[in-house]
Amino acid sequence: MHRYRSHNCGELRAADVDTDVRLSGWLHNRRDLGGILFIDLRDHYGLVQLVARPGTPANEALGSLTKETVVRIDGKVSARGADNVNPDLPTGEIEIEVTDVEVLGAADQIPFTINADDGVNEEKRLEYRFLDLRRERMHRNIMLRTAVISAIRHKMVTLGFNEMATPILSATSPEGARDFLVPSRLHAGKFYALPQAPQQFKQLLMIAGFDRYFQIAPCFRDEDARADRSPGEFYQLDIEMSFVEQEDVFGPVEKLMTELFTEFGKGRTVTSPFPRIPFREAMLKYGSDKPDLRAELELVDVSDVFAGSGFKAFADKHVRALAVPDTADQSRKFFDQLGDFAVQQGAKGLAWVRVGEENALSGPIAKFLTEDDVKALVAALDLKPGHAVFFGAGEFDEVSKIMGAVRVEAAKRVGRFVEDEFRFCWIVDFPMFEKDEDTGKIEFSHNPFSMPQGGLKALETKDPLDILAWQYDIVCNGTELSSGAIRNHEPEVMYKAFAIAGYDKETVEAEFGGMLRAFKFGAPPHGGIAPGVDRIVMLLADEPNIRETIAFPLNGNAQDLLMGAPSEVEEARLKELHLTLRKPQAK
Repeated sequence: MHRYRSHNCGELRAADVDTDVRLSGWLHNRRDLGGILFIDLRDHYGLVQLVARPGTPANEALGSLTKETVVRIDGKVSARGADNVNPDLPTGEIEIEVTDVEVLGAADQIPFTINADDGVNEEKRLEYRFLDLRRERMHRNIMLRTAVISAIRHKMVTLGFNEMATPILSATSPEGARDFLVPSRLHAGKFYALPQAPQQFKQLLMIAGFDRYFQIAPCFRDEDARADRSPGEFYQLDIEMSFVEQEDVFGPVEKLMTELFTEFGKGRTVTSPFPRIPFREAMLKYGSDKPDLRAELELVDVSDVFAGSGFKAFADKHVRALAVPDTADQSRKFFDQLGDFAVQQGAKGLAWVRVGEENALSGPIAKFLTEDDVKALVAALDLKPGHAVFFGAGEFDEVSKIMGAVRVEAAKRVGRFVEDEFRFCWIVDFPMFEKDEDTGKIEFSHNPFSMPQGGLKALETKDPLDILAWQYDIVCNGTELSSGAIRNHEPEVMYKAFAIAGYDKETVEAEFGGMLRAFKFGAPPHGGIAPGVDRIVMLLADEPNIRETIAFPLNGNAQDLLMGAPSEVEEARLKELHLTLRKPQAK
């Protein structure tokens, strides 16, 4: 018999009764019923019940061990009585009568329970992440991640893509976030940058003639944590294709996502084909460029209705309305709670009216609306008796943020929110440039390497803020999975686009010399995208926080509490790297 096990803890069944077995695993739980010990033994594959009778060496040994001790046991498989069968456990028809026990790894008293979610705080969980990962939910999440990545690789190869690796140590690049810098020992005063994404390298692979590339790529960005974004590092499915237009990229990505979310979505429906929604339309209808289409309500711009209105709260402001049907039976509490929700999103309040018989309006602001206002609203919103209408007024971005959140919350409260579906969409026609609110400077709004719609002519003749780009996002259930673009592959377009964003020719050549040089030697039209692996798994696992799907994430302050990173470095090492420290003064 093998030194440690003849079987794993998840594979024994009724057909194995009377078999002598050897198992190894962790002591998951222990129950003492009249001197008889019932012990759950756990390994990677599952759980099995052990029985140790009173007066036996096994009973004495197992009765004194702490939970999470690693043991090897010998025993015989026996059938459970009919009343003791556990139908929720694959091994629930059998148990193991233990004859011998060997301790393989003693365990100290554990800082939190493994066999139940006892509400331990996240900091403690990350400090003892190796214990946290023993929990069933976390173990399941990490194995889901493994299976998803394996499926992605298989499906990408089937779609004709070739997996290639790109460098980790590279040069800094303006991707929109801060770089992590690595000091060079051999080149004093110079730094490598960890890649925010393999952007330039994957484009260079297209220029080199490889046609269809993919990679499960590690990316590094020095940015703050969010529920759907882990600080420090993350992984993305990096994709690039040659001789393609936008729809050519959408095709294989839609196929991949549909298959992936169908395979691992636990029976949830994947709606397809994915709708294409222009950025401006998404902001107007949904208040977001990552709309949750499960909410089956839409916002409507009614600014024109109140232009020059005597109702000063709405006059000459951007006004968005949300018509919510089937609210006739809703009490005042419904309106107050939705108003409180809007305040939590940053609103000062939430104006509303009810629609009654013959489209008569009632509610807090009804008395401020003229007969013409009412007629215009009824027409614009297709109002019927039983509707309620909620309003947001102010600056466009502020109203979008608040009313976009109200749209989803209202849909959930009135049964207009579809559960158990994955609703994807493409957001297209992003603006190429935007204006910084503080400085007034024109900046890239998305990926600086994108092709502007209209090419060089558009850059030379249009207001920069009117130029659209061949840029797109893929969104699922309100979560942005990825940004992508058809790339610019023409040097003159690149010079001009960067000039509009404030980069002179010399700076462009210094920072992107490799890319420019490649463009000058025959570059094919190409484009790509990079869906976030962590976010894909987060959606499939129904987890609200991305850290629940990563084996060893940093905490919200970008710290590794288990390994103690970031850590201080001794002076000799700093000297070797030609560095001196300038720490901020204590306040």
